Amino acid sequence: MSYTVRKIGQPNTLEYRAFVEKDGVPVSPFHDIPLYANEQQTILNMVVEIPRWTNAKQEISKEEFLNPIKQDVKKGKLRFVRNCFPHKGYLWNYGAFPRTWEDPNVVHPETKAKGDNDPLDVCEIGELVGYCGQVKQVKVLGVMALLDEEETDWKIIVIDINDPLAPKLNDVEDVERHLPGLLRATNEWFRIYKIPDGKPENQFAFSGECKNKKYAMEVIHECSDAWERLISGKAQRGEISLANVTNEQSPERVDQSQLGSIPADENLLPAPIDGSVDKWFFISGAAV
Repeated sequence: MSYTVRKIGQPNTLEYRAFVEKDGVPVSPFHDIPLYANEQQTILNMVVEIPRWTNAKQEISKEEFLNPIKQDVKKGKLRFVRNCFPHKGYLWNYGAFPRTWEDPNVVHPETKAKGDNDPLDVCEIGELVGYCGQVKQVKVLGVMALLDEEETDWKIIVIDINDPLAPKLNDVEDVERHLPGLLRATNEWFRIYKIPDGKPENQFAFSGECKNKKYAMEVIHECSDAWERLISGKAQRGEISLANVTNEQSPERVDQSQLGSIPADENLLPAPIDGSVDKWFFISGAAV
């Protein structure tokens, strides 16, 4: 499949939007891209929202038509994650699985917390830096269960199938063997990244343990089933836009004649950002 990105507005501005296209036609990265990239369901598609080492907190916009990727905003200002020494920006290519949804109406029996109302978060640990809106083919290795403001916020650990290490990484124990320290750093990053903004340390279910591939696949199946309920109108949707171009059973499927409101690709240079984004924060007790 040929996926490209249509960029509207300048990156690092409130107006910026990255629409994912398939063969030149805008699609929803939430609802249109298949979750699985092969018939055996061993390879999955992920949508990159945030390239590794960058700080802009970008995410699929659940509420907007066709769910473009935009930068998150808080109190009218663009959000950037802080550099918590020794971590620079995000440690992985960070993104989401399409056609998944963490149902906020369901409390998970083991985490004892409801879903966070988002597509499943994905941390891709391969060596290449991705780009916003990229659709990567990945394989699943494990999962961590962040508890964020009393919600379950799963973090699926994956690797690009084209990465040189991919043949050697098949489950969570392989990550520690070939990339020692990465899982510990991942746990630390999620625990401390909000502290510079005055928030408390985040907590994990399972004492921060990274569960194995089997457990991660069970989480993915649960969130895929939840998305099926969402797109078919069987779940409470809140403000989520269900506009899509491929789901024949969906009451909110649109045809190409309704896509003319999306501007043409602009591909503008990023706007300058405040130098404070690159500031380092030293968190007491962060390193283990």
